[in-house]
Amino acid sequence: MLLLLLQHVASRSRKQLRKPLPPSPPGLPVIGNLLQVGDSPHVSLRDLAAKHGPGGLMLLRLGTVPNLVVSSPRAAQAVLRTHDHVFASRPASTLADDLVYGSSSVGFAPYGEHWRQVRKLVTTHLFTVKKVHSYHLARQEEVSLVIAKLREAAAAGAEVDISGKVNAFANDIICRAVCGKFFREEGRNKLFRELNHMTTFLLAGFNVEDYFPALAKLLGIFTRFMSNKVSQTHERWDMLLEEIIRDHERRKISEHGHGAGGGGVEQEESDFTDVMLSVQQEYGITRDHIKAILMVSD
Repeated sequence: MLLLLLQHVASRSRKQLRKPLPPSPPGLPVIGNLLQVGDSPHVSLRDLAAKHGPGGLMLLRLGTVPNLVVSSPRAAQAVLRTHDHVFASRPASTLADDLVYGSSSVGFAPYGEHWRQVRKLVTTHLFTVKKVHSYHLARQEEVSLVIAKLREAAAAGAEVDISGKVNAFANDIICRAVCGKFFREEGRNKLFRELNHMTTFLLAGFNVEDYFPALAKLLGIFTRFMSNKVSQTHERWDMLLEEIIRDHERRKISEHGHGAGGGGVEQEESDFTDVMLSVQQEYGITRDHIKAILMVSD
């Protein structure tokens, strides 16, 4: 607490050296405006911006970290178009670095040459209209499986968790796109779902580093539990993705061994892993880059 108070005093003493900042609601020492953001952040931010950000910009201090709130079309245009290169990168995060292979996926990579290459790759080869259409039969098959399960439950007079069924269906569709029609082997689809839930919990949950970065660096005991969880989750992701990539490499070698008429996977049936391996040299991406893209695609 003493360290935080000293940091707060030091930051106040440097205010006269800074350029003018957007208006900000009064906050508390150390924690800033944290308590003014309630259980519904979008509602809290709207109300605070209406009162303290008449020009469309408002500064909030969440802990010791400044956050810019944009609440008007004109301000949004300035941030997202005029000065978009300034705001293009996410804030640096040790958690994301450790979890998502050094933040090397398109969603976490800082703006720069690597981000441009990865973005070009996913928009050209993965998230295209043609690619979406190529999974038409796969989607039909998965829908048929869900309907069959619903009919079976109805015939038995059993209760059905519709929300759970829909979530499982969405997860299975994405898994099939990422690793192919054998995604249910060894319960991979269930493991994907479990790891996705854990990843969302880690990235979206409270992290001391997001609000008190200096404290997180000085007192590692506060972040040790989170770091252990991140490390365990990353290791499980890495084992799963490595297994998927190796399976695809073995299958590709087997298909080449049978020659052109050996029943190889056609282009329209290829999954994300097939595509990533086929363009790896063209885009100069590493194995970890492939894993990061597949991980965030799921």
